[in-house]
Amino acid sequence: MGALLGDDVVEAGPGDLVYKPRGQWHTFWNAGDEPARILEIISPAGFEQFFAELAPLAAGGAPDPVVFGELCARYALDMQPETVPDLCTRFGVWFPGVE
Repeated sequence: MGALLGDDVVEAGPGDLVYKPRGQWHTFWNAGDEPARILEIISPAGFEQFFAELAPLAAGGAPDPVVFGELCARYALDMQPETVPDLCTRFGVWFPGVE
């Protein structure tokens, strides 16, 4: 797994632990050629509902920007989807719908 935590790039392998402090800008990706699994623990509970609400919005591709913005606002998130293409180029990964 690769992760960008603020300005720090971190790579983690099987069994490694990556800690991201609350409120820190971040993104993560599969940094290898094989499928990867991560276990993300979010505390306190409640934020998992963001993903439950996001899933149907993104089922057909990128969610409507206005609806996505409203969802992010409800969870006090500062998402920056416009950064995804540059991140894909920088780290040599792809994201569905990004050329």
